[in-house]
Amino acid sequence: MLFWLIFLFGEKIVSPDGGVLEISREINLPIPIQQIISPPTEVQVFDNPNDKGSSITIEWKLSSDDSMVSRYEIFRSDGEEYKSIGIAIRGSNRYDDQDVVDGKEYWYKIRAIDRDSESIYADSEVVGPVVSIAQWFHRGRWNALILGIIVCGLSLLYIRKAKRGDPLFIRRISGLEAVDDAVGRATEMGKPILYLTGLLDMSDISTIASLSILKRVANRAAFHNTPLIVPAYDPIVMSAAQEIVKQAHLEVGRPDTYDESRIFYLTNSQFGYAAGVDGIMLRERPGAVFLQGYFFAESLILAETGASIGAIQIAGTPSTSQLPFFIAACDYTLIGEEMYAASSYLSREPTLLGSIKGEDYAKMIIIIVIGVGILLATLSNFGVLKDVASQFINWFAPA
Repeated sequence: MLFWLIFLFGEKIVSPDGGVLEISREINLPIPIQQIISPPTEVQVFDNPNDKGSSITIEWKLSSDDSMVSRYEIFRSDGEEYKSIGIAIRGSNRYDDQDVVDGKEYWYKIRAIDRDSESIYADSEVVGPVVSIAQWFHRGRWNALILGIIVCGLSLLYIRKAKRGDPLFIRRISGLEAVDDAVGRATEMGKPILYLTGLLDMSDISTIASLSILKRVANRAAFHNTPLIVPAYDPIVMSAAQEIVKQAHLEVGRPDTYDESRIFYLTNSQFGYAAGVDGIMLRERPGAVFLQGYFFAESLILAETGASIGAIQIAGTPSTSQLPFFIAACDYTLIGEEMYAASSYLSREPTLLGSIKGEDYAKMIIIIVIGVGILLATLSNFGVLKDVASQFINWFAPA
């Protein structure tokens, strides 16, 4: 009984006669022990390599008590107080600080936070200073630099040959060879020519390529005094087409035959444009139809209508999904890059011809490299030349 009184009231107990009973007995109660976790170690900070700057990478060795850690919090200082800039989940040992100023010194520390209590944590040692700088060149992309030099060198070599008058072989493209024939046929039949530039604006390379073909068609049409109709999908493309056709009439000495009303803006509605062009085909009955540019689901509608009126049709598009429709319904089809080569093929300008020739040889080199890579990868699967294949892949496709 006395034990429980001591336990409840302490070491002094009042006796029944009013006196104080002194009891000198010490009672030790269990005190909770706070669990301490180990901090991250071997913290390293360095400028992020091969980037445009404003980035510092922090790496560390995980806490030996990583299983008891909820997260790692990264703190940064620029010479003043430390501020939290981000967190990394448990098991992570890397963080990229993307919000730094190039040329400024920074210090870092990593805090491991206990998973059970936010008040229990352990800080790493402070590391720094570190400075972020921008790199001029990605040192892991030497392959791109070397291949770029080869491509540019080949282009410059063949441009020089073309300017000297050396004959350069460019394979025959039937669709471009037939441009003059199509214009001549429409002229003989006394019918106009219809030219479509596709459904994209001037920012698309296929539209620019289409306008370069339009220049040749407009020149031939102006020379033969054949009406040329160009309904445009985009108003800026319309303005460019008007200037091209007007210049063609000036070059052949017939500015008076230029009719601006035949190059007009139709609509920027996809199927509204297709319906409008079909109506023009059925009313005007053109003898030649050129579909040059980027087309979508309306391609077969346009090509079938042109075929139904008996017009000779020359199509061209880089859209692989629409090529089968043009091939089936048109007389000639420019496939992919044949459109882009049209300006040099038709004009025979030395600079353009040399560029095309240089690009062809560059493509040949790339095809050879791909073939060698496939061969080495195949042999390495059978245990042959594994080291050579690994070095080859690492050079052309670095991680």
